[in-house]
Amino acid sequence: MKYLVCGAGGFIGGHLVKSLMDQGHEVVCADIKPLEYWFQIFEQNKNFSLDLKEYENCLKITAEVDYIYNMACNMGGMGFIENNKAECMLSVLINTNLLRACLINKVQKYFFSSSACVYNAKKQQKTFVPGLKETDAYPAEPEDGYGWEKLFSERMCRHFSEDFGLATRVVRYHNVYGPLGTYDGGREKAPAALCRKIALSKINNQKEIEVWGDGNQTRSFMYISDCLEGTQKIFNSDLSEPYNVGSDEQVSINQMIEIIEEIAQFKVEKKYLLDKPKGVRGRSSDNEKIIKDLKWSPSTDLKSGLVKTYAWIYDQIKSGENTQRFTKSY
Repeated sequence: MKYLVCGAGGFIGGHLVKSLMDQGHEVVCADIKPLEYWFQIFEQNKNFSLDLKEYENCLKITAEVDYIYNMACNMGGMGFIENNKAECMLSVLINTNLLRACLINKVQKYFFSSSACVYNAKKQQKTFVPGLKETDAYPAEPEDGYGWEKLFSERMCRHFSEDFGLATRVVRYHNVYGPLGTYDGGREKAPAALCRKIALSKINNQKEIEVWGDGNQTRSFMYISDCLEGTQKIFNSDLSEPYNVGSDEQVSINQMIEIIEEIAQFKVEKKYLLDKPKGVRGRSSDNEKIIKDLKWSPSTDLKSGLVKTYAWIYDQIKSGENTQRFTKSY
């Protein structure tokens, strides 16, 4: 089949492109970033650097493709999300115009990458909260900016299915991490940021690292290989409602630091920055629905995933190779 991956120059998108190629599919790739800044690029594909917020670009790129994975959005870690709400919300144009183009070009199936940021903030005010069920998105009180864009776009997918018969799939991701992603520059998420900080401390023999918040805020983190597997399970199913794809292994930021310290064999002192963005107090994925419907759940525990992630980031820092590609903020 012929797939279009939007956001192919990003973290999840790049890994997804490789997975689809390994399965023997033809892949068309699109991303707003210049090609030299794509995290992974494969010369045998058709690779386009263009802005998918523009309808004409969406019409062009969706021509003669069977399936679309929309991984494209303007996002980053909590610092970026909280300080760029309007920019995050403009990503609604990508989803809207891709859906419109799907009807014109008769695309068979469309995938939208949503986020755990759609969930009601009132259910995330304590540490080590119960896992969030898919129904917890309503009544709506998502993360301001980014979360509202994701929730609105989910509804757009639903109504395009109901009104026009377009097959849509929606996944809510919970903190995906792993190698070949942003680890510096302002858009990195907690696992990559902490791996970088501890790696730099070890390399420079400096004991102190900065931690946003008090370190007691909790999350669950999903390794990239599990993300790809869960994503394609949902995509290839006949299930159109939103599903969590995330780990239910909930840890505090302090606990994750301890895991990385053990991996690095280097202890650090923590300087807590209480005025920095830190998001909700606690968040984790409830996987009951995907286990029941698809007999699937993530298989990579946090430490195993961090071993691979830390090793890659440490090597990147030591070698100085590809630094601009993985640290430049777009």
